[in-house]
Amino acid sequence: MPTHVPSDCPDYATLALDIKRWAIELGFADAGISGTHLGNDEQHLQRWLDGGHHGEMEYMARHGTKRTRPAELEPGTQRVISVRMDYIPPGMANAWQVLDDAEAGYVSRYALGRDYHKLMRQRLQKLAERIHGVVGDFGYRAYVDSAPVLEKALARNAGLGWIGKHTVLINRRAGSYFFLGELYTDLPLPVDEPASEHCGTCTRCIEVCPTQAITGPYQLDAKRCISYLTIELKGSIPEELRAPMGNRIFGCDDCQLVCPWNKFAQVTTEPDFAPRHRLDGAKLVELFGWTEAEFLKRTEGMAIRRTGYAGWLRNIAVALGNAPPSTVVREALMARADHPSAVVREHVAWALARQ
Repeated sequence: MPTHVPSDCPDYATLALDIKRWAIELGFADAGISGTHLGNDEQHLQRWLDGGHHGEMEYMARHGTKRTRPAELEPGTQRVISVRMDYIPPGMANAWQVLDDAEAGYVSRYALGRDYHKLMRQRLQKLAERIHGVVGDFGYRAYVDSAPVLEKALARNAGLGWIGKHTVLINRRAGSYFFLGELYTDLPLPVDEPASEHCGTCTRCIEVCPTQAITGPYQLDAKRCISYLTIELKGSIPEELRAPMGNRIFGCDDCQLVCPWNKFAQVTTEPDFAPRHRLDGAKLVELFGWTEAEFLKRTEGMAIRRTGYAGWLRNIAVALGNAPPSTVVREALMARADHPSAVVREHVAWALARQ
């Protein structure tokens, strides 16, 4: 990314205000601008990696300091435009009611509709095109979970929220149910004030975690996190963590559900985030009965596809093992007892032993 040297220097303060307005017009809930210095966050990340808390997520350590030094990832970067987009759809089934229904499967609320990656990246591209209309050619690169980017720290520095004790970004006006995206740029825009912290003495997120994955304020052991276990982990789920998973089959929201700031959570205006296939509270036996073809068809364009079909069955088998004993559940599990995947067979056998 070559450093941008405009022929007639624009009013960057006015441009920054325009960028934030354009972001709202494009469907983002908020936007802010930060510099590139992440020294303290780099140290925190390195300690986390050195402690092995990333589990099998080797990509977290693969890129060295590119994650914490934006100009190493995209040479010439001077500023980062961070955006957020709310994802809770209107009319969604109540999360606590689904969690309390042991016969239903709980899917993290961010994953109920269309996968956000492509949608947000397209919006960021449109934002870049609007900027181009004012300044002409300039260096930029859009990211939405697509590269080693320390998105929460950058968003915090851009004033979009603070990183809570559960390590999720919290906004005072909108809680934490939102996606993040970034536009790295070589434009010397004025930066926003970083957000201040407002967790206070609250520890609800730490106390509610089903697997005690939040080992202390701002400390997450991903190897115990249900989101990691049901999405990132490709092999066997540790036996001691299966029962605490309950009926959570893709991700986990407990630490956000108890957060007092989420009383301010905003309903999304993006129709593509509406639940598909009744996944905001579908029954486990029904989901377990999906063939691989049905799984691939019904999860097309959705984040759930990341777990793969075998991972999907593995997760549901655990949930069925945690469900009240019944003939219907046992018959559903028996139908998968000879599945080609050794991982699926193992978790089905564990579940059957509990029925």
